[in-house]
Amino acid sequence: MSNFIFKEEAEPEKQNEETVKQQKSWRILVVDDDESIHQITRLVFSDAIIEQRPLELVSAYSAKEAQKILANDDSFCMAFIDVVMESDHAGLDLVEWIRKENQNQTIRLILRTGQAGNAPEAQVIKEFDINDYKEKTDFTANKMTTTVYAGIRAYRDIMTIKRSLDGFKQLILSTHELLKISQFRPFGSAALNHLLTLMDVDSSALYIARSQQDFNDESTNLILACTGKYCSESDSLEASDISSEVKQLIQKAFYEKQHFSGSNYFVGYYETSSNACSVLYIDFEGNSEHFKSNLAELFATNVALILESLTKQHEVEQTQKELLFIMGEAIEARSKETGDHVQRVALICELLAKKLDLDELFIAAIKLASPLHDLGKVVVPEQILQKPGQLTSAEWEIMKTHTTAGKELLSQSKTKVSKLGARLAHYHHENWDGSGYPDGLSGEDIPLEARIMAIADVFDTLGSERCYKKAWQTDEIQQYFIEQRGKKFQPELVDILMDNFAEFCAIRQQLPD
Repeated sequence: MSNFIFKEEAEPEKQNEETVKQQKSWRILVVDDDESIHQITRLVFSDAIIEQRPLELVSAYSAKEAQKILANDDSFCMAFIDVVMESDHAGLDLVEWIRKENQNQTIRLILRTGQAGNAPEAQVIKEFDINDYKEKTDFTANKMTTTVYAGIRAYRDIMTIKRSLDGFKQLILSTHELLKISQFRPFGSAALNHLLTLMDVDSSALYIARSQQDFNDESTNLILACTGKYCSESDSLEASDISSEVKQLIQKAFYEKQHFSGSNYFVGYYETSSNACSVLYIDFEGNSEHFKSNLAELFATNVALILESLTKQHEVEQTQKELLFIMGEAIEARSKETGDHVQRVALICELLAKKLDLDELFIAAIKLASPLHDLGKVVVPEQILQKPGQLTSAEWEIMKTHTTAGKELLSQSKTKVSKLGARLAHYHHENWDGSGYPDGLSGEDIPLEARIMAIADVFDTLGSERCYKKAWQTDEIQQYFIEQRGKKFQPELVDILMDNFAEFCAIRQQLPD
């Protein structure tokens, strides 16, 4: 320990404190076993404002205490560290720990010593990763202030580079995830989160609203992405619980077709096509110093175009799904089998595929293609489909042709879902023991999707009333599958059905006839 000596100097000019952003401060750790050093340091920086922020000084009276603080807090921009404390080299050991074990490369480390002989400057600068070295006897108030300015600016620049690198890394790592998202809401929200990271405005909340006038002359305001306090379950801006003030600002942007901002918010207006536009609303709950309107505009314009493309894709996919279900229900109606059979079968196939832990793409495809499994019944005469009694052998042969007819119809398409549907239509009446039709396949020679469909179709049919039978009771259905395990159905699939029977029955309760 040694005395801290100040030379006579003129007082530095004080900055205008009205410009200070009180939300954040520069945190500096003072590590010294001499209480007077802490007092003098606080005195020098009591009213200091640097880069529009005040200083927050935190005291540690030993290297060990400093380690405990830094182990749980990486928000310090600088540290003044005494060399001689609980040992002659405690400060140097602390520097080694900070850089190597704590892996903190951003904090600026200033060594202060009153016993330079114990730590020669040339040796210390060479061997230890510090940013400055000061002898206490020559460390005046002005020099201390100059050192802090230089240290804070260096830390600021390092953090700017680090934020940019981290944001770029996150953007690269997330690209393939973003491209896998097929619905616009999660895609947009993920992209917005990455924008926040890039601009370091994580205390803010953003969302995009899109207004479109379609060929039906309908205009809608949709929430395509949201973060922070504006996360809403509703897709409609009007129906959401977002405050009326914010809604008015967004509507104003749509009406005036221009950007504007207030003291704590930014609203950007962007046109992406002749009939589509979007609004980006940013509510700065914290410090907005890193916000860049040009980056926000680049984001909003490009993401809006992507979201518009995804929206159109979503609409096409939704239309396709609805048409497939309508087609399946139309086939069922020819058999006078009304209700939600095709929808239940789709959900049962989906659940079985999930229980088998199959690929997500396969699960989605079998759910989409399952309504097509009886498409071939369009070639079967209605008097056979609707016959209340048992079919004759000749009628049964005609009925069996629906498998090959369905395959032939669906094989004309080159899409993956249609190809899957063709296999479902062709093979869903094959039996595990080879006694099925049309090809008499057995075991794993039967496509997996057809084995799944066989379980789903029979399970739902047995529980439904048909023109030729009454609905079976639950225990009767269970007994049937137990008896047909290894005969009509794959044993493993029957086991899954039995182990999760209540879960499969719940699908019928959700969509009763």
